[in-house]
Amino acid sequence: MPANEAIKEMSARIEKTITSVKRDFSHIRTGRASAGIIEDVLVEYYDQQMPIAQLATVSVPEPRVILISPWDAGAGKAIDKAIQKANLGLGINFDGKVVRLNFPELTEERRKEFVKNAQKMAEEGKVALRNIRRDANESFKKLLKEKTISEDDEKRAVEQTQKLTDEAVKNIDQLLKNKEKEIMEI
Repeated sequence: MPANEAIKEMSARIEKTITSVKRDFSHIRTGRASAGIIEDVLVEYYDQQMPIAQLATVSVPEPRVILISPWDAGAGKAIDKAIQKANLGLGINFDGKVVRLNFPELTEERRKEFVKNAQKMAEEGKVALRNIRRDANESFKKLLKEKTISEDDEKRAVEQTQKLTDEAVKNIDQLLKNKEKEIMEI
């Protein structure tokens, strides 16, 4: 049935949107060290742009410290330079062997700024979900116009898309609630 195809496509797009929101949230700094903050930092090494994870072991030995241990001694300087260039607001200490990233204590003002940023990301995710729903509903109308599906099938499909959208919005709201709690935690 063509309506089922559209619903499957919609479900896949919803999953991608939620994954994107989760990834965006992982880049918001909290008071706690998280390797996700350096995930997208690219290091210029042997004339190539490479993620840090391909050049070093990344660990979190303490709640406020990320330890980056390069496999190649020469990669340490390049990693240090790339992190400084990324301007993450972290204390960077390179001793020639390992790079230590220290997470400074966040001020209340800075925490609130991060919460606003998370809320904005969540709202962008919800807008994307509504656009996905609109696209799916338009495809159902088109199928109805082509007489590929009946009016009852179209109505059921529209109800199902609304249900999927509502569940996805609840999911994003829960992710936001968890992230706000994590950011405001001292």
